[in-house]
Parts: sequence; structure tokens; C-alpha cells
Amino acid sequence: MSGTSMDGIDAALLRTDGVGISGFGPALTLPYEPALRARIRACLNDGPGHPLSLSRDLAVAHAAAVQALLDKAGMTARDIAWLGFHGHTLLHRPGERRTWQAGDGALLARLTGIGTVSDFRSMDVAMGGQGAPLVPLYHLALARHAQLAPPLLVLNLGGVGNVTYIGSESESDLIAFDTGPGNALIDDWMLRHANVAHDESGTTAAAGAANADRLARLLDHPYFNTRPPKSLDRNDFTSAAVEGLSVEDGAATLAAFTAASVARGLSHLPQRPLRCLVCGGGRHNATLMKLLTQHLNMPVEAVEAVGWNGDHLEAEAFAFLAARAVRGLPLSLPGTTGVSVPVSGGRVYKL
Repeated sequence: MSGTSMDGIDAALLRTDGVGISGFGPALTLPYEPALRARIRACLNDGPGHPLSLSRDLAVAHAAAVQALLDKAGMTARDIAWLGFHGHTLLHRPGERRTWQAGDGALLARLTGIGTVSDFRSMDVAMGGQGAPLVPLYHLALARHAQLAPPLLVLNLGGVGNVTYIGSESESDLIAFDTGPGNALIDDWMLRHANVAHDESGTTAAAGAANADRLARLLDHPYFNTRPPKSLDRNDFTSAAVEGLSVEDGAATLAAFTAASVARGLSHLPQRPLRCLVCGGGRHNATLMKLLTQHLNMPVEAVEAVGWNGDHLEAEAFAFLAARAVRGLPLSLPGTTGVSVPVSGGRVYKL
């Protein structure tokens, strides 16, 4: 998995049939070299980069991550049934029926010697869905595996924030949508104004104060009044409203924006969840986690509280979805992406 935060490649091993989970393997993160990260950024949203060569180089980088994970696990390619390859999202505009995850799946299959499933979102978008979020079916499988009581909210805070509402053990009760910015605006703010990649532990935001007028301006966006299903591109929101603030106050305002946008999403749920479990890099931001607890007014915990791997959950999810894809099982549902019927997908490169 290469997420919208552009920090690197997460890789994980999972034993699954695409319905249940029978075992978790090791996982790792391979950080991007700064030059490759800069090339990804240059290609976002039809940017002036070179996406074809980037797709090739992303496959090479992912092959290195796969080999590192196999070495860590003491395994070889022959031990692996399928490789799920999300690629990196360069553009996501479902309203225009466009979504683009860069990464050469055929090349990755050849380099690793493992049958590969890629391009998970295109079929959903072609069928009228939002193409995101795709992880909810894995959240449900995890909740079943851990025997967690519904209703439950799973919040992923990557570059974009998204939630899965698990109303019961039935797939038909899943609701999922993007809530608004996750870490992307905070990361971009810190890069521009402090020359660091992110707000480590939320210390910069903790030293500042959210500007109420600027926060109200950020929240005055039609997206928050749109009913789900709905999804976002990483750059659908900007930090222009906080320009002119100090680094600390800007970070504090953007952190408050993320938390408030998640809280706005609760109005779209049929029942108040019992708890909120948080995965993704945002759960390491202590200031953001504190704000979420205040805004949601419910227990907010990192997913490690129930034994899940919050740093590599999405990588596990695309292993799970790869297993579903090769069996022709749905990857998306009316309640998760807005398709009219459950839709499978993925492009399979079988060796």
C-alpha cells in the first residue's frame, strides 16, 4: 500500500480466503527515497511529472518491499498465493468517472514471481461508484475476527480521513465514506512552513491555538453537507484559509479541522457508535487524538487496543481484497461506494 501521505510503501502478509482471516504475518514499511517522493508529488492531479516512468519505478520499489518482507518472514515467492498491489493514487475524480492508481502490475508480477492483482478501483468508478473507500470489507472481517460488538466506527487517518460504520455482522449494514482531510493538510503545512514532513506527535499543534474564524471558513464547504457515499481526492481541500497564521496556530487549526470534519460525518450514521477505533498515521498525533475524543464525545482508541496493526492495516486490506478479486467476490457495496449492486474488480496478472 502506498498511501496519500506519500511516506513510503507498507507491506504485510495475511492468511485469508477473502472472507475470513486465519492468520497475520509480519509487516514492514519501506520509506520512499526523497527523489521518488518528489516525483510522485509532481504527478498528482495531472501534474507535469512523468507518470509512465513513475509507474515503472513504483513497481520496482514495491518489488523491493515485497522481497524485504519475504526475507523478514523467512519465506519465498513460492509461499505466496497472490500479491495485492494498490499502486499510488495520482488522481481521483469519481464525478468525472476518473481514478488513477500509478503502478505497473504486470511488471510487479514479473519482478516478484507472484501473481498480482492491481487496479482495484476502476471497475467501481466505471459502474457509478465513488471508488473509495475500499477497506470497509476488511474492517468488517477484522471486527468479526475480534468479535467486537457493533455499532462500531473505524476511522482511518491517512492523507484523507475515511470512516467505516459497522452496524452489524452483515455486509449490507456497512456504511463508509471519506470524512475530509486526514493528515494531508497538516503535512503540507509543516513542509511549507517548518521544512519537516509532518507534525511529530502533534507537538506543533499543541503549542498553538485553533483560530475559530479560520476553522469556520474551512468547515463552510458543501462537501460536509453532502450525504454519503462520497469520496475525496487528496487535494480537494487546501490550507489557504490558514495562511498568515503562525506555524503553531496553523497546525492547531488544521488539526481541529480534521477532528471537526470527522464529527460532522456522524450525522450521516443511523446509530451512534459505541466506540471509535483509529488506524493510519494520524493515530500517532496525540493532539489530533485528543481533539477527536472531544469532538466525537465517545471512546477514541488506536486500533492496537483490539490487537490490530494500525500501521499496516491497509496493506493487509489489499491482500484481503486480492483474495476476493481472484474469487470474483465484491470489493465494493452500495453502502460503501454507492454502486447500485455489489461490484468485484481488480486486474489479475496470473503467472
